Amino acid sequence: MTQANSSTLGIQSNTTNAQTQTHSSSQSNTLHILGIAGTFMGGIAQLAKAKGFQVTGSDKAIYPPMSTQLEQAGIDVSDEENCEFVNSEPDCVVIGNAKSRGHLQVEATLNAHQAYQSGPQWLAENILQERWVIAVAGTHGKTSTSSMIAWILDYADLNPGFLIGGVPENFGVSARLGDSPFFVVEADEYDTAFFDKRSKFVHYHPRTCVLNNLEFDHADIFDSIEDIKKQFHHLVRTVPGNGLIIFPKDDDNLQSVLEMGCWTPTECQGESDCNDWSYELIDADGSQFEVIYKGSSLGVVQWPMTGLHNIHNALSAIAASVHCGVPAFTAVEALSGFKGIRRRMTLVGEQKGVKVFDDFAHHPTAIATTLAGAKAALRQTDEAQQGRLIAVFEPRSNTMRMGIHAKTLPAAFEQADAVFAFIDPAWHWLLPEDEFSAPVQVASTYESLLILLTGFLQPNDRVVIMSNGGFGGIHQKLLVALAE
Repeated sequence: MTQANSSTLGIQSNTTNAQTQTHSSSQSNTLHILGIAGTFMGGIAQLAKAKGFQVTGSDKAIYPPMSTQLEQAGIDVSDEENCEFVNSEPDCVVIGNAKSRGHLQVEATLNAHQAYQSGPQWLAENILQERWVIAVAGTHGKTSTSSMIAWILDYADLNPGFLIGGVPENFGVSARLGDSPFFVVEADEYDTAFFDKRSKFVHYHPRTCVLNNLEFDHADIFDSIEDIKKQFHHLVRTVPGNGLIIFPKDDDNLQSVLEMGCWTPTECQGESDCNDWSYELIDADGSQFEVIYKGSSLGVVQWPMTGLHNIHNALSAIAASVHCGVPAFTAVEALSGFKGIRRRMTLVGEQKGVKVFDDFAHHPTAIATTLAGAKAALRQTDEAQQGRLIAVFEPRSNTMRMGIHAKTLPAAFEQADAVFAFIDPAWHWLLPEDEFSAPVQVASTYESLLILLTGFLQPNDRVVIMSNGGFGGIHQKLLVALAE
């Protein structure tokens, strides 16, 4: 392949067109945040604190990493049953989308006639309004892609701000203000607040917009894939004509969204037949690959990540960074130093030859891609150390418990050699065990699940624990049990 250079790509810095950050004289000075322990709302708290606001908050379950970040930021957090905050008359109460009518603090806020906003609206008005916003939307990969973009911009000495739904290992925090025009935000399609049922991302007005993929999810708020497409098209409508939309060429749902109307230049990424950004695998597990732009090689990424899904995330991240003015070769070079995200195939520890990984996957597609990457990595090891791939999960999301993914769930685990599941009897949810290709064992308590696992595991096994919650701290408990 021919080697590309900046002139070949026509890359020019766009940074001169971005407005620098200013402070508004009309800002409120004191905030109280309901639902502050969530990654998004906790990020809002840290950004507000960094911008000079006096910030307090409340929530029910507060645990690392957000409890640690809030403590480091010097933000006081109270219990969600405590309504004393209304007596201090904050200038604004920022209400997370997990708080509904009937919630004690929501009712206290309304009864006290306090000014209130949603998190996305506060973010848009106080942080994003005068920034070059890079937004990453999609059913999967938002956290990873956002983290990659933030790291590339930081590597290029642009010191971006960001708000990400996870903790990038390169930064150690989920949010920071930054001091450049650029701000990276993970753009969620979930609804904004009890009083604003639009998707969060319609508030962000990005100039650079990444659309990772689009599948049916969040069945508790969307009735069909068409409902989600409509929200994604609302996002597309907000991207200016001098912006850029990046999307995978082979996603029919996103193609359908763009066909509803698109007023912005687009670039596609995908397999080698894609018109714009593509790749060539060097290692089968995705840990090394060549980046290609319209047939020209930009270099090789060698990193600790695995799986084709992460390669696609990387292509989008590179394309977005180039649109912000980063030379393409610099973007490729930066990703070789990308350290990943906590709870995205994070190695928690190893005991008695058993490696235990933590992953956030909770949708069948995410489960399938996670396990495919883990299996490919396992095949790369010495034959004498190629143990089994053990999948452990809990159907914790509202969509999963509603049975929406019952038909596609078994196929998601086909790369696993054995499957273990925790299912709380109170969920009234049955796992279609007979449809799994691997043997399945189900536990109704975390304690019984731990007993099943410790009796089953053997040296060289890799255990992937998948949940969008804390899973009862089973990761560390399993390591302790194996040691004993």
